[in-house]
Amino acid sequence: MMISNITDQPVIEAERCVLRPLRLSDKGLIELYASDERVAMNTTRVPHPLPPGSTEAFIARCLSPNRSEDVWAMDATKSGGGELKGLISLERVDDAQCEIGYWVAPAFWNTGVASRAVTALLAANPLKCRTCFAAVFQDNAASARVLTNCGFEYLGDAETFSVARNAKVATWTYSRNFG
Repeated sequence: MMISNITDQPVIEAERCVLRPLRLSDKGLIELYASDERVAMNTTRVPHPLPPGSTEAFIARCLSPNRSEDVWAMDATKSGGGELKGLISLERVDDAQCEIGYWVAPAFWNTGVASRAVTALLAANPLKCRTCFAAVFQDNAASARVLTNCGFEYLGDAETFSVARNAKVATWTYSRNFG
């Protein structure tokens, strides 16, 4: 299967990093970081342990012209950092709504990379959404702080299934409206 590195996603400038579309060469770092149990346990879709071939399948979905979600690498090479510190995504919910998701490699936790990436992605609003939603596990207060610091408002409690935890997990749900 031939996969192209060309997508119609914009490159988005952020403070001390660039949000760029994924490329095939990201496989190694995505696999390394997503294989970390601490990352997987804070996501809904990353399994733990990470099965062989899942990273390639994920990148193929991200590069597909028929995707429903745009995924960017948090690339800090412009400021002398790593070429992939984490991933951030926008999934289309409908024509005017999207859901943001992100994870950061543990080596970069508490460095502000998630806040800078969320701020830049919301400012660019590449899907031209009127409303952006987000949900975080209730045992992940750091991600909740990122959202509230970026202007998201708490909507309520819910739950969702986590593949890595193989269980339903309590979440806090947030939204942010654009102009």
